[in-house]
Amino acid sequence: MSTDWNTRTKLVHEGIRRSQYGEMAEALFLTQGFVYPSAEAAEARFIGAGEDEFIYARYGNPTTRMFEDRIAAIEGTEDAFACASGMAAINGALTSQLKAGDHVVAARQMFGSCLHVLKVLSGFGVGVTLVDGTKLYEWRAAMRPETKICFFESVSNPGLEVIDIAGVAEIAHAGGAVVVVDNVFASPIFSKAVAQGADIVVYSTTKHIDGGGRALGGVVCGTRAFIRGPLETYVKHTGGAMSPFHAWIMLSGMQTLDLRVRAQAANAAMAASAVAGHAALARTIYPGLIDHPQHALAMAQMGSGGTMLCLDLAGGKEAAFRFLNALKIVSISNNLGDAKSIATHPATTTHKNLSEEDRAVIGITPGLVRISLGIEDGADLVADLRQALDAV
Repeated sequence: MSTDWNTRTKLVHEGIRRSQYGEMAEALFLTQGFVYPSAEAAEARFIGAGEDEFIYARYGNPTTRMFEDRIAAIEGTEDAFACASGMAAINGALTSQLKAGDHVVAARQMFGSCLHVLKVLSGFGVGVTLVDGTKLYEWRAAMRPETKICFFESVSNPGLEVIDIAGVAEIAHAGGAVVVVDNVFASPIFSKAVAQGADIVVYSTTKHIDGGGRALGGVVCGTRAFIRGPLETYVKHTGGAMSPFHAWIMLSGMQTLDLRVRAQAANAAMAASAVAGHAALARTIYPGLIDHPQHALAMAQMGSGGTMLCLDLAGGKEAAFRFLNALKIVSISNNLGDAKSIATHPATTTHKNLSEEDRAVIGITPGLVRISLGIEDGADLVADLRQALDAV
């Protein structure tokens, strides 16, 4: 495939492997195993499978490989490995590199399940230090000789704090550590993470990449040595690989990814501007608004405010629930990045297992509502949000 192609062309054509039938759409190879022409051929393949040779779906599959090649081309990495879910990808990216005695520095502003993975690792003897990800001096102070990984969400879930990828990468690389970035809120469309210093980029493909709320998936992007070395070894033996059917769904979703994400971001910017200052709100949080603490960084790092908006209702949980229950177009759910707009109350759902003190530290108030803007008509979404706020 051509490296000169632009993003939308790559999203449609990159990585295609056509069978002898010359099919137009990406083929779904729904098989768990593969037949060898001879015992010698089977032995040779297990010694070292070639580019278009496969052994078992947990190790690789033609459909899955098409998806991996396409996302690696978009992200600008040498390779990628598709996983069963975003959390399988996070777990693989971290655990495949760590052993007892190693140390991880991580931003405390992140998804509850990511924090749980760090807790599990600490139980196996990995040191974990949590810092305020927006403060580079805290990253610098937390580094140790045994620090192997610096891990963070480029835009935090759910508080929409923007972490300086280049700044953290400079600190990490000076200390010999690898930078692992969960880039799901930025999406591959607004991502420049590799150019900004990230070594490994992780996505939950359940989010923007699928875009239709259909299937779980995750992917880890990085160097070929890492992807086909420690990561592939870890994931294929622990069973976290993506199914061919889900890879086929992700390939379909990627064809419209750029169109969808840009439309979602435009709707998020419109909605944020339209509702900011409403009497029912204590805060309107959107990186694209000039009053966001990391607005300049968001524009430099992503070139967009993204697809996510947070509204902090002044009346706490009661007001947040009243707002959510008054929505007519926006659905109450806990996913994000879909073509349909989704609203979530993190304190009682995605981050409910954190203590009240820990939620407060990362800005999750009882009144906070996270909204993933979809591709509906922007004026309709604004009207829906305003009438729900008025109902509060």
